[in-house]
Amino acid sequence: MKVHFIGIGGIGLSAIARFLNHDGHNVSGSDMKSSPITKELEKEGIKVTCPQNAANINEDLDLVIYSAAVTDENSELIESRLKQIRTLSRKEALPIILGDKKNYCVAGAHGKSTTTAILASILNSSALIGAISKDFGSNFRYINKLVSFEADESDASFLLSNPYCSIVTNAEPEHMEYYHYDYDKFFGSYETFINLGEKNVLNGEDEYIKKLNIENANYLYPSLDINNLSFLLKEGEPFTKFELKNLGYFEVWGFGYHIAIDASLAILAGLNELNLEQIRSNLLNYKGIKKRFDIVQKNKNMVVIDDYAHHPTEIEATMKSVEVYDNLTNMNRRIVIWQPHKYSRTYDNLEGFKKCFRRCDELVILPIWTIPGEQVIDIDFEAEFSAYNPIFADSLISKNNKIELIKDGKIIYEFTNGIILGVGAGDITYQLRHT
Repeated sequence: MKVHFIGIGGIGLSAIARFLNHDGHNVSGSDMKSSPITKELEKEGIKVTCPQNAANINEDLDLVIYSAAVTDENSELIESRLKQIRTLSRKEALPIILGDKKNYCVAGAHGKSTTTAILASILNSSALIGAISKDFGSNFRYINKLVSFEADESDASFLLSNPYCSIVTNAEPEHMEYYHYDYDKFFGSYETFINLGEKNVLNGEDEYIKKLNIENANYLYPSLDINNLSFLLKEGEPFTKFELKNLGYFEVWGFGYHIAIDASLAILAGLNELNLEQIRSNLLNYKGIKKRFDIVQKNKNMVVIDDYAHHPTEIEATMKSVEVYDNLTNMNRRIVIWQPHKYSRTYDNLEGFKKCFRRCDELVILPIWTIPGEQVIDIDFEAEFSAYNPIFADSLISKNNKIELIKDGKIIYEFTNGIILGVGAGDITYQLRHT
């Protein structure tokens, strides 16, 4: 089958394109501009065209799959429909991609990428993840028809993921604009997703999962089931050690109670496929994921960490990990550089954002990273975050052993020591990486 992807450079769509390419299909794609992801796809033999153009759509295509960011005005989508080529959104294409696979599907507002990546390492399975696993250096891996899949609740596409085992880290309301702020519809989608699976593993202490009506629920109760938690550094890399139920001790890359929870959910799911000692051994293959407590620069005086956290709950968890790291390294200075993500998310969660940075010594706030067409909301950051006395900058430059803050084209501040944490889902991840 000849398949063309519109928006192939996205983290989610690129994984699907790679999966179909390895599944024996003829895959091509396009995006608005070239990126590290599109360049990797080209290296793998996938033809990628930037920018998008109606001329990329040929009549011999069997299927066109487009990302959620693609609108009806997109020239390639219009041309596909004029040529009467079958067009499907990423969401609609999932049954084609996952329909005949044994899928371990992980959902949740927070922690699903980490849990999926840990599970892929445990199962040594194929994987489709919304982040880059450092175990295999990609958001995708094709091994067999056993699949670890990051299921997306933001557009209810997890309902089309055909789970054999449904795994849910938490069910905190997010992306409520898609559900028209109908909480019954939102929680009903989670119930349906979980009950689709022959098996399930759920965080039984999540306040929202507790409200769901689940058949034959298999709960992890972290406060009871996870014991003797400790943190250690191995050659500067973070690890969490813990005891799970009566299954013995496990070690997993990363810091924090939330990491132990994510790993525990993956371990319990993995018991459907592997014996305990295989799981314990395979767990050590997990090396973290890109943009999740991702140490991008390190010396004796300074550590720079990139984290995708863009919701107060996620930032709070990451800040706890920074606190652990600080206690082990005695750097005694915690700097957060925050790039708010979307006006709507920032405004809806403003009170949470005002609290989640309380463990930092200094706060830097960059301009909001928004999306085309988003309604601008007036937020007085200076007044709302006055308790932190924040530094406001336009951008940053990462140099060897130094982070420079830029305002109006000039360097206004530089950091050369301490733990520097960058958080956000925009382009801050590229700014933080020294090249």
